[in-house]
Amino acid sequence: MPVEHFSPDTPSEAIQEALARDGCAVIDELASGEVLDQVHAEMRPYLEATSNGPDEFVGQHTRRVGGLIPRSPASRSLILDPKVRDVVGGVLAHGTTYHLHLTQIIAIGPDESAQPIHRDQWAFDFFPFPKGYEAQCNTIWAMTDFREENGATRVIPGSNHFDDKLEFQSGDTECAEMAKGSVLLYTGALYHGGGANQSDAVRMGLNLTYALSWLRQEENQYLTTPIEVARELPEELLRLMGYQRGAYALGYVDDMRDPMEVVKPEFVRTGFGDLEAVREQLQDS
Repeated sequence: MPVEHFSPDTPSEAIQEALARDGCAVIDELASGEVLDQVHAEMRPYLEATSNGPDEFVGQHTRRVGGLIPRSPASRSLILDPKVRDVVGGVLAHGTTYHLHLTQIIAIGPDESAQPIHRDQWAFDFFPFPKGYEAQCNTIWAMTDFREENGATRVIPGSNHFDDKLEFQSGDTECAEMAKGSVLLYTGALYHGGGANQSDAVRMGLNLTYALSWLRQEENQYLTTPIEVARELPEELLRLMGYQRGAYALGYVDDMRDPMEVVKPEFVRTGFGDLEAVREQLQDS
């Protein structure tokens, strides 16, 4: 089953339905090449200073660099992309809120072998989430064209409904080819992996992932972004980074203060949420 592609003007509900069914979908050319080139330019010094990975999972010919919020102002528009946020919000509507889980450029170099097929939700200590319960919704933005020969992400559409801890090979997968500026969305339960790069060029993707706010972030956003930088960021981005309650009471500061008060007192709210509103939201989802 090939990966379904959508145009940027496709209703979010149709993309959410594809993610519920297949666990993955591509929105073609959602971002401009200029924005992605700017992200690359801002992150180039960090990429050049980073070594290849130590094993076959991280990639021995692959460089991975995070910390995009403080290092790449251009990336912030992609993190907050309205279309992606709308789709992600629908996929994770069974939670009170969701937060930014990870920001990372993945640069797969020539001669890299295929990454082992896995589920991203295994990062949560291999907890056996109930089948059909999505803990996260992820994106990979194509900073270069994604082709089979240069290591495009490989996916198993529909595997979000499979049993947990299964083993697959690259031959069991489909190649998620897409043009620069396109974005692959996939859920935490989807079996997938980076492809083998058999070309002479680097395949570069921007991995931005989102998870339910009651789960620990893979990338610690509070320590990654210095407080002096955080104070200059918009409220929407700060709350997505985790400066908000994760549910009715999760994440308050000391005497039940809103975490936003630490960085922007003008946006302060009470430390606890609205319990009845939370109950109603979860009952309706």
